[in-house]
Amino acid sequence: MVSSDSVNSRVETLASSGIATIPKEYIRPKEELVNIGDIFEQEKSTDGPQVPTIDLKEIDSENEKVRERCREELKKAAVDWGVMHLVNHGISDELMDRVRKAGKAFFDLPIEQKEMYANDQASGKIQGYGSKLANNASGQLEWEDYFFHLVYPEDKRDLSIWPQTPADYIEATAEYAKELRALATKVLRVLSLGLGLEEGRLEKEVGGLEELLLQMKINYYPVCPQPELALGVEAHTDVSALTFILHNMVPGLQLFYEGKWVTAKCVPNSIVMHIGDTIEILSNGKYKSILHRGMVNKEKVRISWAVFCEPPKEKIILKPLPETVSETEPPIFPPRTFAEHIQHKLFRKSQEALLNK
Repeated sequence: MVSSDSVNSRVETLASSGIATIPKEYIRPKEELVNIGDIFEQEKSTDGPQVPTIDLKEIDSENEKVRERCREELKKAAVDWGVMHLVNHGISDELMDRVRKAGKAFFDLPIEQKEMYANDQASGKIQGYGSKLANNASGQLEWEDYFFHLVYPEDKRDLSIWPQTPADYIEATAEYAKELRALATKVLRVLSLGLGLEEGRLEKEVGGLEELLLQMKINYYPVCPQPELALGVEAHTDVSALTFILHNMVPGLQLFYEGKWVTAKCVPNSIVMHIGDTIEILSNGKYKSILHRGMVNKEKVRISWAVFCEPPKEKIILKPLPETVSETEPPIFPPRTFAEHIQHKLFRKSQEALLNK
């Protein structure tokens, strides 16, 4: 049975209730409201630095010169930005459209139907339909609902919690996860070579084919009556090795680059890729995990499909690889398991929140 409390805790319920002002729990602190303007205007702006677009068409070209140029561009974007739009990435437009259509159809269901898939964070059941609880660093809420589930490897999935409606959800999402996994291998090879390592090294260090987990989070950002006061997702870096993001062509992603918030353009048929903390640590900071946040607006629902490629929680000690360390470049990260890294970040954020109160 679906409780009215859980239905009422959804941002979608709040957004569709006709409110003109948002509850105070959703209003961000003043220091977070820097550069929160009209996201559509910001997306159109051509001033200042822009998130790089990397064409992967020639990533495995037989022509060495052409291949190296493509790989060098990817590496440069990973060093300078830690985020990029990937085009000609090998995943068909048709499959991406199926994934978007299926995810949207799930969120178009009545809330009562979505609640059948509700997660229960208090009991540790994190997969499923949910909304952010007020346990983030600032004790505040974010203007989003989401659906979270492990999508790869296939033997680690729990299909019983995957949406049964629409009919194509499982097939489209499973196929997309499989293709993303192959794309992750391609990218990790290039990043390994960029560090002077053997091409399979980074993939091995993050768990290899058996242990690297792909977790999908579909973020649903309803229209917001006061977008200048709220955030869909607060500023953070991803803990993952890599994150791949599809979206519905509504702008909202901002990156903190060279001391300013930069709005990512909507590049057709692209996949946004982030370098996560895991690769930043293994590379001893040579590749960047960039601070980013999700914006909201009062005109259009935004949906994004983020897939986090994560190492196993306890099996691997994350620390700068010996080849990335020297006398002049000592290790800048202490050894931690992935689980310890997550706990460290949560602890640090809660300490900062206490100091800012």
